[in-house]
Amino acid sequence: MKVLNLQCSQHHSFEGWFASEDDFQGQLAGGLVECPLCEDRTIRKMLSAPRLNLGASAPASREVMTGPDATLQAAWMQAVRQVLASTEDVGERFPEEARRIHYGESEGRGIRGQATAKETEALLEEGISVMPLPIPKALKEPLQ
Repeated sequence: MKVLNLQCSQHHSFEGWFASEDDFQGQLAGGLVECPLCEDRTIRKMLSAPRLNLGASAPASREVMTGPDATLQAAWMQAVRQVLASTEDVGERFPEEARRIHYGESEGRGIRGQATAKETEALLEEGISVMPLPIPKALKEPLQ
């Protein structure tokens, strides 16, 4: 099993596990490798240090080197998870339900869902606060 450090064209860093280098190259050529944050499929392999199994002589510490981008990505993913956990998904009924809550016709609560750019603009013009929040594909489905 090869564990590769990967990066998309938006500079999101992530890890990928592949059976071999050929497996990675085949999946990359087939457009099957995508960024878990933005779904970009323009992926490049980053340099990474090999993992050597040195037995008892290996240091006990297993710290992972991360840069500021990794810290920011982790914080953003945690914020998105919090939004998902504390809001109700109303799907395509989002504009209608946001209006009902705003005008007191429905119980006040945190909601999320889908709205077109035109629907979002109309809600903002009515004084209804909304904010686009792209949800990474990795958080939309259960992880295996």
